[in-house]
Amino acid sequence: MLGQYLITFREVLEASLITAIILAYLTRTGREHLTRYVWIGVFISVVVSLVLGAIIWTVYGTLDKPSKVLFEGVAALIAVAVLTSMIYWMALKGRHIKEEMEEKLGVAVKRGAMIALISLAFIVVFREGLETVLFLTPFLVTDVAGTVAGAALGIISGFVLAFAIFKVGMKINLHRFFYFTSILLILLAAGLLGYGLHELTEYVVVTGGDPGWLGQSAYVLDISSDSIFHHKGGIGSIFAVMFGYSVKMEWIRVIAHAVYLAVMLPLVVMIYKRPDLIEKFSKAIKRVFRMFSRPKASDGVDNGSGEIVEAETA
Repeated sequence: MLGQYLITFREVLEASLITAIILAYLTRTGREHLTRYVWIGVFISVVVSLVLGAIIWTVYGTLDKPSKVLFEGVAALIAVAVLTSMIYWMALKGRHIKEEMEEKLGVAVKRGAMIALISLAFIVVFREGLETVLFLTPFLVTDVAGTVAGAALGIISGFVLAFAIFKVGMKINLHRFFYFTSILLILLAAGLLGYGLHELTEYVVVTGGDPGWLGQSAYVLDISSDSIFHHKGGIGSIFAVMFGYSVKMEWIRVIAHAVYLAVMLPLVVMIYKRPDLIEKFSKAIKRVFRMFSRPKASDGVDNGSGEIVEAETA
């Protein structure tokens, strides 16, 4: 339940903060009458997200055992991909999100308030809703009660904190908040990646395939299934959700878990702690891509500013 709570809490908080930024901007610029269009967009996005979640759950219920195993594995990997992109995007853009959102709002209001604001609010909130559905799907198919409870608590907590920040004036360092929650989500995503690969390995086995040495056990802990420290026990299940803990793991799961953490943890820490280095690295990568994508001229030279000019002949 803890992992489901953390995911939902952060997604709801992000959606609430962005919605609050939109509403505050409209109020500050004397356009309170346009706020109803924002709420329409929010309402539509929530309904669509719930319908999407119901469709996914319904489809899962119609599958046979091997297909369910495949579904769980693929759903987990999709969730990891989206979760990773969300963590990376928030780390890069989080500090400038207010300015970027107000810039988009200024353009939206000028182009046609009703459709533009409904669309903007829908896209912003639906993105968080879609991410939440994708993140929770792997948990929902294995722990319905825990997922529903965690999601409900996460929704309430997210709304309460957003309300406290914007209405009560509660002071919170959002940059630090998103930094620490990003670290926790990376740990969760690493475990989810391992779980997804475990399910895909199981699918290969049940369908008559051979995963080779990657499907062999890397370790087996001497912990009984009725112990609270088993990954399905009271304490072990918390570590299983948050950190991918299991009393038994295949090599592919161990390797993927370790590689993901080795890449994502230093990357996100560096983005938050040293954004200047990341910006320099991004510019260097862009220069390299421009260098290879620049059109070639048979008898031209680079003038130093990125333009190709005709070479002079003596």
